[in-house]
Amino acid sequence: MTTTRLTRYDRTMLRLMNDRRGAAWYATAARRRLAVASHITLTVAIGGLMAHFYLAEGEPLWPVAVTAALMLPWMVATGVINGATRGLLELREHALDERQSAERSRVLARSHRVTTLLLATAVLALLAAGLADGDAPKAYAAPLLVAVLVTHWVMPLWVAGLRVQDEPTEDDVLEAEALGR
Repeated sequence: MTTTRLTRYDRTMLRLMNDRRGAAWYATAARRRLAVASHITLTVAIGGLMAHFYLAEGEPLWPVAVTAALMLPWMVATGVINGATRGLLELREHALDERQSAERSRVLARSHRVTTLLLATAVLALLAAGLADGDAPKAYAAPLLVAVLVTHWVMPLWVAGLRVQDEPTEDDVLEAEALGR
């Protein structure tokens, strides 16, 4: 950590993000991948429901109710990923050590590259649809751009969740000490 004094908020967030009571949810790489896959699935489902609500004739309210119901598991999955990454993206920069700060930079760079490609794909899809149809599909532009914006917002969380390494076990620590590392 840097020499900047941590505020009460920083200390609270550090304590929350380093609370190991929920570690069973993300203890293995498979569980972390499952949490990220669940979060992606829930994000797509919520986005699809909101796009349906936006595009549907007659404005049915059932997509809003289902979206509200899906928000709770989405928030739980977000918490699992944040716990697995020990708050890498939630903590302020001055509350991170050098290793965490470097990892945050790598995660943000990788997710930026992915979302740049996704945005370029969305633009090309809209242009191709416009060329094929003679006019850009205006009804789909707003939901598509919102989907790309949401993906841009949560992509660092997904990338960080997929990059987290397993915690060393006691055997690993004892073995490293025996070898003098």
